[in-house]
Amino acid sequence: MSFRFIKHSILTAMAVLLVTASVPAMAQQPQGPIKIGIVLSYSGGDNVILGKMADAAFAAYMKQHGDTIAGRKVVLIKRDDTGIAPETATRLAQELIVQEHVDLLIGASYTPNAIAIAQVSTRAKVPYFIVNAATSNIFKTQPYTARFAFTTGQITQPFAKWAYEGGAKTAYAVFQDYGPGLDAGATFEKTFTAAGGKMLGESRIPVGAKDFTAYIQRVKDAKPDVMFLFLNASGGGIDFIKALKSAGFDKSGIKFLATGDLVDEALLPVEGDSALGIVTTFDYSAMHDSQMNRDFVKAFKVAYGSDQLPTFEAVQAYDCMAAAYKVLIAQKGVIDPDKTMEIVKTLKFESPRGNIEIDPATRDIVQWVYFRKVERKNGLLGNYEFERTPLTKDPNEQ
Repeated sequence: MSFRFIKHSILTAMAVLLVTASVPAMAQQPQGPIKIGIVLSYSGGDNVILGKMADAAFAAYMKQHGDTIAGRKVVLIKRDDTGIAPETATRLAQELIVQEHVDLLIGASYTPNAIAIAQVSTRAKVPYFIVNAATSNIFKTQPYTARFAFTTGQITQPFAKWAYEGGAKTAYAVFQDYGPGLDAGATFEKTFTAAGGKMLGESRIPVGAKDFTAYIQRVKDAKPDVMFLFLNASGGGIDFIKALKSAGFDKSGIKFLATGDLVDEALLPVEGDSALGIVTTFDYSAMHDSQMNRDFVKAFKVAYGSDQLPTFEAVQAYDCMAAAYKVLIAQKGVIDPDKTMEIVKTLKFESPRGNIEIDPATRDIVQWVYFRKVERKNGLLGNYEFERTPLTKDPNEQ
């Protein structure tokens, strides 16, 4: 065998090795669009507004920031979970991962659905960003999940401190009898009593109840300095405000405090002047004074197709999309699940609601909590902020 033949054989083998070695690298390069799976509530009574709000927020963000990352088109594939339906949410998340091959999941308006999707996310190792689910400690064992919403404990704790420091020595708590409501009630009571206040009682409202007369009368009979209420955005806020008026609560001398769901921007146009003067705490108001929020409100209205102001769910959906873009841009359009979650743990950015960040220990949101009062200014009815607390964590996270 000649030296020339041996040299030729070696060079040929090296060339084959180089080509073969390059194949996996080439195969790993993503082809086609970036797919983001959306699981939200688009049907079923009050659920319709939730999905419509989120869709307008997604569209507003993509209009502002484009629909292409690293040369790949961003495509949203949407599924309707129809409301509180964890089995449906599980099935839809699985379909999006197995059949549509989505790179990332966003969604859930309700806690049971968020828990279900998080479990699917963990098994498939597909990152999942929660739009809205307000119960504490629902994804601590699901490492590919992060929350860009809020918890009721997070927005209630500052309220209880503020109430006591403002002179209230006794309180009565009224809240819906399910996860977020239980968290809200327990957090208010724990914080208020720790400050030195006394709870005179509590009432748990069944989810779906629309007649609130008896609950309001119990508060009036107890004669506390303040009543605290948690009633979610689809829980009958309009009916509750009417019941307050009918009961003459405004003449009782009892201060009324609630979480922001009661006077959500989707409800305010119907509640009208009957909501004037109601004080709430929340993570967002469409009246928030920043250039980013003004730009968001304008873009949202165009996407929504009316003068409807964005709700808390809208801004949370907007921030989920912002987070998705940030992790995709950082990875040049490729989603590596573990790297994605490491990036998520470092996220700190300005939102239309103010500065937000993710707690690296819990993957939960840290954000400002705002005290707001329903007022009409320059003809515009809204939740106008008058005080705020610094970046706040969920006090119930373990």
